[in-house]
Amino acid sequence: MYICMCNAVTDGDIRRAAAEGVHHFADLQARTGCSDCCGCCEQEARATLDKAVQQVLLTMPVAVVA
Repeated sequence: MYICMCNAVTDGDIRRAAAEGVHHFADLQARTGCSDCCGCCEQEARATLDKAVQQVLLTMPVAVVA
């Protein structure tokens, strides 16, 4: 699904960016151009990024200190 119509950024693009280490909205904007034109998509883009980051963090291995 397209999140940012101005720059053709999809939810998949945002999830992929999160998986590659993008965890802040400013970094997402720099990488994809998302929400740097009209700004109408910012709320949905932020929500999609937040959810994607949560999923990435949940799948990261936990370090065990003995």
